[in-house]
Amino acid sequence: MLDPEKEGPVPSPAARLRAVLDAPGIAVVPGCHDAMGARLIARAGLPAAFLSGYAVSAARLGLPDAGLISYREMLDAGREVCAASPIPVIGDADTGFGNPVNVRRTIAGYHQAGFACVMIEDQVFPKRCGFAQGLEVAPREEAIMRLRAALDARDAIRRAGGDLLVIGRTDSRAAVGLEEALWRAQAFAELGADIVYFEAPQSTQEMEALHRVTGSTPTMLAQVEKPGRPFLTPAQAEAIGYDILLLGVTLLNVVIRAQQDALALMAQGQHPGPDRLLPFEELYDRVGFNAYYAMERKYAR
Repeated sequence: MLDPEKEGPVPSPAARLRAVLDAPGIAVVPGCHDAMGARLIARAGLPAAFLSGYAVSAARLGLPDAGLISYREMLDAGREVCAASPIPVIGDADTGFGNPVNVRRTIAGYHQAGFACVMIEDQVFPKRCGFAQGLEVAPREEAIMRLRAALDARDAIRRAGGDLLVIGRTDSRAAVGLEEALWRAQAFAELGADIVYFEAPQSTQEMEALHRVTGSTPTMLAQVEKPGRPFLTPAQAEAIGYDILLLGVTLLNVVIRAQQDALALMAQGQHPGPDRLLPFEELYDRVGFNAYYAMERKYAR
C-alpha cells in the first residue's frame, strides 16, 4: 500500500485483529471483494474487513457462491486485498478446499497472503452460501477433523514465529437443527477455535443459547439483508455477547445496485449526473493518485 506517512515496524495482522477483539464494544466488520473495498472500509474508520467468498465469486467470476471458486482464485484476491488494506482482513476459506491436508495447505497459504484470520466451515465439499438451497454439512467427525487440521496449521505458524487466528463456523442450524448447531459450536470452542461463528440463528433466544455453550471464546454474528432473518443493531448484538458483527454482502449489494441504476440511465441515452458521482478530484484521491504523488516527491532529486 502506498502511504508515505506510515513507515517502520507495525504489529502483525493477527495481533491487530486480536487488539480489535480485546477492545471494548463490538467490532462492525463489512465484507469486501476487492482492494478498493478494503481501503474504503479502513477510510471509514472500521476496524477490520472480511474477504467474502460470496462477494469474490460474484465480482471476479460473475458466479454464485456454490463451490465454484477455487483456492487459487480466492488466494489471488486475498493477496491483493491484504496488500492494499491498512486494517486486518479475515479470509473466507470455505471448507478448506478439500480434505484435512488441503485444509492445512489453505491455512498456510492464507497466512502467507497476509490474512489476520481464516474462517473454516463444516459444510460438505463443494460448499454453497449459508442461505442457498440444498445446504448440507459434513458428519461431526469430519467437521471436527477439518477444524483440528486448521488449528494444527495455525499452531505450526505460531511456533515458527508467525501469527494467525482461526474461526470455526457451523452451518448445521439450517442443515440439521439447533441442537446440532449448539453441539458443534461448543465443540469448536473446546477444540481451540479463536472465534466461533454459528450461521443462521433463527432468533435472539438461539443467539443467547450459543453464548451459553461457547464460554469465553469470542463469537461472530453475520447480518444478511434477507427477509425472515433477524437483523440486529450493533448494540443489540453486543448485549447478547457477540464480539464481531459481520455485514458480509452489504457492500456487494450496494455496488450492484449503483451499477444497475447507472447503466439503466445510460441505456436510455442519459447520464448518471453529478448527484450520483464522486467529484473528479475525490475519485482521483480515492484511487490513490495523491498518495502516489506524495511518494514521488519523497524520492525526487
